[in-house]
Amino acid sequence: MDQFWGFAAHYWWLAFPLFGVVAAAGRGWERNARRRHERRLEVLRTKGEIRAAQIAARKDPKAVGSARPAQKDAALSPLAQLFADHDEVRRRWLEYELDVSKAIAYPAMSDGRQPLTAAFLRAGKKADRLRPAEGRKVSADELREYREAVTDYEVAFDLAERDARRLRDSGFTEAERKRLHTAQQLLTVAVDEAATPAERQLAYQRVREELDGLISLSDEALDVLEKKVALEITAPKATPTAHEATSGPDRA
Repeated sequence: MDQFWGFAAHYWWLAFPLFGVVAAAGRGWERNARRRHERRLEVLRTKGEIRAAQIAARKDPKAVGSARPAQKDAALSPLAQLFADHDEVRRRWLEYELDVSKAIAYPAMSDGRQPLTAAFLRAGKKADRLRPAEGRKVSADELREYREAVTDYEVAFDLAERDARRLRDSGFTEAERKRLHTAQQLLTVAVDEAATPAERQLAYQRVREELDGLISLSDEALDVLEKKVALEITAPKATPTAHEATSGPDRA
């Protein structure tokens, strides 16, 4: 005990940096706890929005997907209309999934860590699972269950798209946003048919480098982009004039 007090008497000044370390650790723990609490609140808010939109959509189907370009076709059967609605949401999703330019502009649509995007992906899997096979006769309960799944799919996509357009690149640092901007500019060169094949190929490689670690592109999106990059510039052949056709050396 005497040794302890002797040590404390000689090294009492160590208490100040120790207090600083403990205080910094406490502040870090408090920040992490606050972030976890905000994340939980965000997830709860997201689930509440999805649930409220689903209830409203089931009460008033016309309110679902108000921004959708597709219109209901009165000539289609209820099941065929559901197929069309299902395919329309999938088509709108593929616009983000296969278009690298859109993936750069709205990265949240390809980020399964975003609550609304994750909810949309789950709704899509459920709708795909409940989709009846073509030509198969379905019961009233199956039709109702599939209709609810498609409605949830539509609502979830609208919410995810709205959130992605609101967020844009706000989840990235300043340096990462500059890389995204550079990739977007290089992408314009990569698909420019006026550029040489070498210029397009170089720009394509630079796009891949800038996006590495920022946005995960699907294999299908890369295939689509590579086909655009590989387009060759074909100059239209000049059509000979009537005078040239009749005054050539053979004609003479």
